[in-house]
Amino acid sequence: MNFHTRKWVKPEDLNPNGTLFGGSLLRWIDEEAAIYAIVQLGNQRVVTKYISEINFVSASRQGDIIELGITATDFGRTSITLTCEVRNKITRKSILTVEKMVFVNLGEDGLPSPHGRTEIKYVKDQFQEEAIG
Repeated sequence: MNFHTRKWVKPEDLNPNGTLFGGSLLRWIDEEAAIYAIVQLGNQRVVTKYISEINFVSASRQGDIIELGITATDFGRTSITLTCEVRNKITRKSILTVEKMVFVNLGEDGLPSPHGRTEIKYVKDQFQEEAIG
């Protein structure tokens, strides 16, 4: 799993207990996962269909730098399934895991549309295809 996105936990991200508010973290995860799905499917019209059980493993506090890791685990005809882990950038301690997130590829009509993808596309490969094409 590659960890690309990093967030700095600020005072406005905290709950009354002084730890990272779960809602803020879930918003960051959904946004990052949607961007990942958009890049993988080559289509800006994707929607979140399903998020499995969310397992909060440990807390994060103000000043922590956290990183989000997302990877594709399955490609359906019109969907992509992802897994996610959030960890502390410095200690590498896991903060949260999401086993399964499903995003659906939409056509211009707003309905599920086949995407034709079967495997993860890495950025280096995307640039090589563009240079050749």
